[in-house]
Amino acid sequence: MQKIIKIIVFFLLGFSLLLSTTGQAKSTDKSDVVYNVKNYGATGDGKHLNHSAINKAIIACANAGGGTVFFPAGNYLCGSIHLKSNIHLYLDAGAVITGAPPEMHAYDTAEVFPFPQFQDGGHTFFHNSLIWGEDLHDISITGPGMINGSGLTNKDKEKDGTVWGGAIETGDKAIALKNCRHIVIRDITIFHGGHFAILVTGCDLVTLDNLLIDTNRDGIDLDGCSNSIVSNCKVNSPNDDAICPKSSYALNKPVVTENLLITNCEVSAYREGTLLDGTRISSEVGWSGGRIKFGTESNGGFRNCVVSNCIFKSCNGLALEEVDGGEMNNIIVDNIVMEDVRHYPIYITLGSRNRGPLATTKEGSVKNIYISNIHVLNADALSGIQITGVPGYAIQNIQLRHITVQYQGGGTKADGLRSFPELAKGYPEPFLLGKTPAYGLFVRHVQDLTLSDIQFETIANDERPVMYCNDVNGIEIDGLKAPVAKGIPAAVLYNVKNIEIKHAPLLQSVVAD
Repeated sequence: MQKIIKIIVFFLLGFSLLLSTTGQAKSTDKSDVVYNVKNYGATGDGKHLNHSAINKAIIACANAGGGTVFFPAGNYLCGSIHLKSNIHLYLDAGAVITGAPPEMHAYDTAEVFPFPQFQDGGHTFFHNSLIWGEDLHDISITGPGMINGSGLTNKDKEKDGTVWGGAIETGDKAIALKNCRHIVIRDITIFHGGHFAILVTGCDLVTLDNLLIDTNRDGIDLDGCSNSIVSNCKVNSPNDDAICPKSSYALNKPVVTENLLITNCEVSAYREGTLLDGTRISSEVGWSGGRIKFGTESNGGFRNCVVSNCIFKSCNGLALEEVDGGEMNNIIVDNIVMEDVRHYPIYITLGSRNRGPLATTKEGSVKNIYISNIHVLNADALSGIQITGVPGYAIQNIQLRHITVQYQGGGTKADGLRSFPELAKGYPEPFLLGKTPAYGLFVRHVQDLTLSDIQFETIANDERPVMYCNDVNGIEIDGLKAPVAKGIPAAVLYNVKNIEIKHAPLLQSVVAD
């Protein structure tokens, strides 16, 4: 037996030695394809500019057919870093790429945009970014390190009104990618990402996974992209949107955003930096903050998109906005939890801003929207769920199922009697229109609306009706529970046709005026 044990021990020792030798060989092989930025002159001392050395490492790696550009621990003060195809940037633990301050003039000048500009300046220019790439394939940025865009701007325009990003050598995005294919950004942290922490435009096969973003404006914008996944991300953006699919005119044509999955993400609007440090301090309620929003840039529209298993905390609610002539079609939202929601819980709107070439601009459309399993605590009293088309152009086939919303309440009789303005060509932001005349649900210019298992609650008494409907053809209600203030109608219905009500005693006696 002892002889057998010795043989086994000898075999295991030999096998371990073989593994060790194999590992060493692999390590040697790996050193031949990993391009350490410090070997190309990067200091990582936080004082000297490093982007020229980093770009040399990227060029060397690309010329060899591609591979990994490695950032060991250090603080790499940088201007514009130029990505290339088949390049993997790996930020090791303790590695920080820091955006240089404007006075160092370290960023590339914004490229010329030779077409009429119908989109915001931030969507127009890419080269004046901390990390950018255009017309590339097979690129990735991963690792436990950080991008700190402390020197990036978050402005749209200069004080004289000119569009930000023209010839100004100041970065405004942490990562900007245009017309690229097969992109992976995973595991990194982005702090203070500028106008956009991540902007990908006209890209295909995009994976954004396990990102921690705590930023001063938009977190993630996917503009005119296809076959994309945003998963397991935490995005805090107190001054703008957290995850924001768009379909602008930045490619000089309408391009649909389609086949998109946003899943297992958490969005919020805490003070910048307090997600990272764990204090999670609520920010002041402003224009918008922290939400998942489709639009407003929407020339190309949105098709076949899913939002699932997400948490909204101390931020605006879900917004689906089609205002620039595109088609929003086949959108599924499921299993969402919200708490301390500002302005509104759910906002679905069709508008007539129609920002685009006059020759191609037309009224857009919104149809086939399926929203289910939404649970909201402490929603702002400003607005109930809003679903609004425009006169002559109804939103079509909207289904809301298994929705529970706890509102703050406090609305007055006067709020319930106010004439609520049409969005028309205005910017689609509910607070600009004021309080809705119903605390639970406001519906206008809609065809075929299904409500199933809907429950509203109010923390304080609310003297507005539960529901307001105007110019609606086809409503099916199966299960609606909500408190109604004394002397207030449960619902106000104007020009409503083909309504069917089941399991909603508070609505049984309602007759359209």
